[in-house]
Amino acid sequence: MDIRQVAKRAGVSTATVSRTINNHQQVRPGTARRVWRAIEELKYFPNTQARSLVSGRSRMVGLIVSDITNPFFPELVKGFEDAASRQGYEVLLSNTEYDSTRMATGVRRMLERKVDAVAIMTSEMDGSLTQQLAHRDIPMVFLDVGKVDKHVSNIRIDYALGIAQAVGHLLELGHRRIAFISGPDDLKSARIRRLAFLKAMKERGVAGDQSSIETGNHRIDGGFNAMNRILDGGWRPTAVLCSNDLTAIGGLRAIRQHGLRVPDDISVVGFDDIALAEFTEPPLTTVRLPRREMAGKAFEALLASLGDTSRMGVEYSIAPELIVRESTAKAND
Repeated sequence: MDIRQVAKRAGVSTATVSRTINNHQQVRPGTARRVWRAIEELKYFPNTQARSLVSGRSRMVGLIVSDITNPFFPELVKGFEDAASRQGYEVLLSNTEYDSTRMATGVRRMLERKVDAVAIMTSEMDGSLTQQLAHRDIPMVFLDVGKVDKHVSNIRIDYALGIAQAVGHLLELGHRRIAFISGPDDLKSARIRRLAFLKAMKERGVAGDQSSIETGNHRIDGGFNAMNRILDGGWRPTAVLCSNDLTAIGGLRAIRQHGLRVPDDISVVGFDDIALAEFTEPPLTTVRLPRREMAGKAFEALLASLGDTSRMGVEYSIAPELIVRESTAKAND
């Protein structure tokens, strides 16, 4: 089966079939429907490699994430893939595990597969690797760590706003001894959240210093261990704000194992609002990051640059939103 038989069945030229497959705007809607009907009837599968050679485009975009086991990222991947699919693009996924070697491997695979653009949805970035993409004029969009340039865009999360909302919520409930479990120090987003916590506490005239902060790893075990260190120390908080939801889930377990109750003894707030947060016990109060909006904006930025690789990129700002559930309550002392 080849393109000539599709053209014959649809009553059009092979050029029209090719333009239809490549979503060319010059094809009339009625003609396009006829071509796609012929493709379906003949069970024809276009040769993507041949299409790439002819068009110079692979119709494939790369997506790099940090930790596919963190529910935050699958939800982001799904939103990105949905947006790409609607425009006829495939997604080549790479998971870095916060490892620069794995990131290098992922970038190399994308260069070998000749992706048209790359979304780097991680908090870590290797300048030499992204330079390889820029050298080939491959449009890029970053999560927080990008600097807007020619065909380079950035999705900026207003972490300070989200943290301020969470701190304000706890203060309204009467909490004054508030601890914070941070993410790894080498992640920019984790550093931003930690500084935002200290700033929010200071602006509201509440004591908050490095002694009230423990460091986790953005995973459940890191949250569990960090919460144990807090509870085993001499300073007992009435509330704990966590750098992400997995950290908070680990914290919930540590609190329970110490014979304490949430929120009666300690209130807990997460960050991200992963799907699981609604189903913890108790349901987790958290700061929602709209993954579908983030993914849509990321693909939108890449698509615009694909249309004109000489254009300047853009920066999108994403505003978090506090979601109050049952893991927070009034301070009991």
